[in-house]
Amino acid sequence: MEWETVIGLEVHAQLATQSKIFSGAATRYGAEPNTQACAIDLGYPGMLPVLNAGAVRMAVKFGLAIEAEIAPRSVFARKNYFYPDLPKGYQISQFELPIVGRGHLDVALDDGSIKRVGITRAHLEEDAGKSLHESFHGQSGIDLNRAGTPLLEIVSEPDLRSAREAVAYMKKLHALVRYLEICDGNMQEGSFRCDANVSVRPVGQAQFGTRAELKNLNSFRFVERAINYEIERQIALIEGGGTVVQETRLYDPARNETRSMRGKEEANDYRYFPDPDLLPVTVDEALRNAVRAELPELPDARRARFQAEYGLPAYDAAVLTASRELADYYEAVVAAVPDESKLAANWVMGDLAGALNKAGLEITESPVDASALAQLVRRIADGTISGRGAKTVFEGLWAGEGEVDALIDARGLRQISDTGALEAICEEVIAANPQQLAQYRAGKDKLLGFFVGQVMKATGGSANPQEVNRLLRAKLQA
Repeated sequence: MEWETVIGLEVHAQLATQSKIFSGAATRYGAEPNTQACAIDLGYPGMLPVLNAGAVRMAVKFGLAIEAEIAPRSVFARKNYFYPDLPKGYQISQFELPIVGRGHLDVALDDGSIKRVGITRAHLEEDAGKSLHESFHGQSGIDLNRAGTPLLEIVSEPDLRSAREAVAYMKKLHALVRYLEICDGNMQEGSFRCDANVSVRPVGQAQFGTRAELKNLNSFRFVERAINYEIERQIALIEGGGTVVQETRLYDPARNETRSMRGKEEANDYRYFPDPDLLPVTVDEALRNAVRAELPELPDARRARFQAEYGLPAYDAAVLTASRELADYYEAVVAAVPDESKLAANWVMGDLAGALNKAGLEITESPVDASALAQLVRRIADGTISGRGAKTVFEGLWAGEGEVDALIDARGLRQISDTGALEAICEEVIAANPQQLAQYRAGKDKLLGFFVGQVMKATGGSANPQEVNRLLRAKLQA
């Protein structure tokens, strides 16, 4: 039997506010346990929550970016459950009336096609604390620093049909929230994570299969591996005569397997009801227009502009607009060398990206700033240095050993482009190799490389290879 996979993702994006969603406590990552939790976060009696207006604006900004419905009136609800890191005994979330309604995201797939993935809703909620097990023998510690941290939970439609599609969607969403500057997207710190709902059904069947929810996946690699494992598990289970149970499962990356955590709860298990301490949130036309005016150029629009304005191939434009910071860096380079947009793209995507990846650095941490790389591109374009020499100069820039022109001179990399000087050397090389000259004129065109090599050797590799090729062709054919 052929099987079809059905996947929906619930992505939790931590909003980039300086304080929590209902209190003034800080949201800074890495603080000592329980040093960023106030009486409101701890659930002390009589403590009343106050909504962070910044979180509301960020949710509205996201909704506008995905062309979603923005609710003029949304309501916070209490989601009731007991867990040690939830001191109030409930989580403040949104249930029936979320702030962001239906929208969509267009995702580029591996085959070059574009798939529109529906977004059911995005709602505001507070995060819970964290249970710590490693440092306690037979006990668990509770860190409530994260309690009350503002989250935007983004729920997709069950439109995804493979783990690769799920990862592509998640990467597109990751890039978008960073472009909007509403989330730093740091997956290692838990700022961007997802739960994946996975089910399988026979090809052609309209009814969905029973789904399992994979909790707290915090890397693109884990998302793909966990979903693929779960697909295989469910198919093997059904084909072996068993049935899939609706449950919540945990992914173990060390064993590359999912295992059962608990039965999957339904909405009525949480006894949702409107939070009596919080007024409904109203978003009027004035607020929507004010937030709309703050929207940056979005990734899809920027990618299209890079193709039209800079003449870049679709692949280059997609890579360079993958993050707002990378796109900004590239535009700063090309602004200084507007006639070399493709060469600039090659250097940003090639040597620079490779060095950053090897060093584990972000583009914002690059030791080579945009102006320095632009000067290097300029010197390649005007023939001052060769491509090989440029790599040597780049290494010097990366190591902080000086500026482009100083490095070129210090390392003797300036190319000989003087036509008169090169002509004399070419004539000497031709005169010194009469046998190869006769063979070339007899039809062995590949010997051009031999003559070029001899000229480069005679000049210590400092001759401009393009000019050498041009002069030799003319003289050898004379």
